[in-house]
Amino acid sequence: MTSMTLRGIRSACAVLLAPLAALPAAASGADGDWASYNKTLTSERFSSLAEIKRDNVRNLVRLCTYDTGQQTSFQTGPLMIDDTVYITTEFDTIAIDAATCGEKWRVRERYEGSFLKVNRGAAFLDGAVYRGTQDGRVIAYDARRGAKLWETRIADPAKGESVPAAPIAWSGLVFIGNAGGDNYGVKGRMYALDAKTGKIVWEFYLVPKDTGASADPAADASASADASASAGDRIAAPTWGNEPGVPINGGATWTSYSLDPEAGLLYVPGGNPTPDFLPELRPGANLFANSVVVLDARTGAYRAHYALVERDFHDWDASTAPALVTTRGGRRLLAAAVKDGHLYGYDLTSGERLYKVPVTTIDNADAALTRKGTHFCPGTQGGSEWNGAAYDPETNLVYTGAVDWCTTVKIGDPAAARSASLGQPWSGSGDDANRFGVMDKTSRWAGWLYASDADTGETAWRFKTKAPIMSGVTPTAGGLVLFGDMEGVAHALDASTGDELWTDDVGGAVGGGVISYETGGRQRIALAVGMSSPIWPAPATTAKLVIYGLR
Repeated sequence: MTSMTLRGIRSACAVLLAPLAALPAAASGADGDWASYNKTLTSERFSSLAEIKRDNVRNLVRLCTYDTGQQTSFQTGPLMIDDTVYITTEFDTIAIDAATCGEKWRVRERYEGSFLKVNRGAAFLDGAVYRGTQDGRVIAYDARRGAKLWETRIADPAKGESVPAAPIAWSGLVFIGNAGGDNYGVKGRMYALDAKTGKIVWEFYLVPKDTGASADPAADASASADASASAGDRIAAPTWGNEPGVPINGGATWTSYSLDPEAGLLYVPGGNPTPDFLPELRPGANLFANSVVVLDARTGAYRAHYALVERDFHDWDASTAPALVTTRGGRRLLAAAVKDGHLYGYDLTSGERLYKVPVTTIDNADAALTRKGTHFCPGTQGGSEWNGAAYDPETNLVYTGAVDWCTTVKIGDPAAARSASLGQPWSGSGDDANRFGVMDKTSRWAGWLYASDADTGETAWRFKTKAPIMSGVTPTAGGLVLFGDMEGVAHALDASTGDELWTDDVGGAVGGGVISYETGGRQRIALAVGMSSPIWPAPATTAKLVIYGLR
């Protein structure tokens, strides 16, 4: 494992965008809490706690462990509010004592399990906890007792739709969208639900609603939701150009979101267009797939978009919630790390792209895909997956964890793709056994933690791990950067230099959140450990929450 200094790669590209309001320094939650998937609604992930710091982090010890007893794709982003940690699995929502790991309550939803066995976490607002399910529902529970308050269906599992994303909540609203955009006939949609009743307040289609095959909108979507979707369609529909009989698909959202509470603007990352590997069936820019779409949070009205991965044919979703920050140079910045292996920086005032810099291995990215097979990096399961960029105001650095793992994809016959049926996986692959390609052997995989100057994108340092980094990355006021890797190692690095200060074997792949919070006047670090996924090779173990503190 190494730490080294690089020169960054900078590029700029103008984007038409209306000016946005100034961003607040903090968005939500008490300082010692971790109240949203990325701590604040603006997704910086910075913890101002400093009891654990550079000169004592080596004294960290494991204080307690909560074992879910399940082997599952444990990708939950833990929350901590009022001395209670909330985590989710595919079926369960669990409240845990933040100091002792004692279980306070646990509720289970019963439905047919999914292939990926995943849920990425919950949201909290005004005494309630909110989550999505793989069978297409959004559910609210009483945060103290676990009693169900309401449920609302926003997706159709018969079409391959699901709701694995971690919602966010603000001003009486819960924001969440549907996944499943890699299936024929599925369009990505974003929703705001009334936090008290679950009623749909608005709905926005992330790819054009009224052109090609469409998933039906929820029956109780409001007329204002239709109006806002149409406004987006006027911009997005002309960018596709699909031939008759080829539906406009994709743009699903499956991770989490960001929100500027001062401006009332919601930032939604959108998934890839489909079929993934056959761009000739969907000529054009394919908006708003692979974009961050900016919506009025209260009405769902379109405000702006940032087209990140243009003309994608590698399954490189814009998958992570962007960090919305004010840099040391006074610039209001959107920082997004996505599956194409780059960190993007946009000026929020002008809409100008300031930089696009690599944060993992990039190879053969422009080569055409062929029926014999094309090898490219990052592969279909990297660079940055569901956990995105973090920002440290004390160093002015953006930190990104990334996957270094390549894929070989063989494309199929476009005629076969045209004849797909509703809900069928629709990647355009010519290999039915490996619809998203064949990944390299794990002996050739690795991970990267990059630290990039927020104003310029220039790389300050980078740190390589033996296995991919998919966990949340958390900088702290103690001068640390905290994260875990797929080999099951927890890391603490010096935030300024990238030097490794502490590690521990946590006994399972770290694929979920890494958070820091305060309970009983003491700082704690908690990791979601034990991701056992059918598509991510890792030791089979049960999913656990592991909590650390100083001796």
